[in-house]
Amino acid sequence: MRLQALLVFSVLVLVVLNFEIWKKEKLKAEGQSVLLQLAPVDPRSLMQGDYMRLEYALEDMVTSEQLDKQDKRGHLVILPNENNVGSFVRFYDGEELAPKEMLIRYHKTNYDIQIVPHSFFFQEGHAKFYESARYGEFKCDSSGKHLLVALVNEKFKRIIPSDEEK
Repeated sequence: MRLQALLVFSVLVLVVLNFEIWKKEKLKAEGQSVLLQLAPVDPRSLMQGDYMRLEYALEDMVTSEQLDKQDKRGHLVILPNENNVGSFVRFYDGEELAPKEMLIRYHKTNYDIQIVPHSFFFQEGHAKFYESARYGEFKCDSSGKHLLVALVNEKFKRIIPSDEEK
């Protein structure tokens, strides 16, 4: 009986995990692309290996007066410019979005908002490739779910490390 319960539970866990992976892959393939400008931060951690800690310029566009009126979690309305870089328009209140406007989820802290993820991990020894990162490329759906898919340089090109340049 215990073996059967363990097998059923194991299958259930695998089904849930694979469903979540499928949702992320679908968002990555079908989501609308937008760039968020990065704010400079330290790109290394001795305990975790090579990674870039991420902060977004978009987080600084919100005033404390606007923030005081908002819930702990919600959505920002952003508008991509001609280079597809999103900028803050307003907090989302359920209103109809204008053409090209997009939603992105945020979490409110005591004094600001945060857009996740807060870090981008990369292969050890590839830090020099990501030093030129100026934007995070996100795939977003219409409900505001988003997924960081790449870092982008100042020329709006995805950063793709190559072992030949190491």
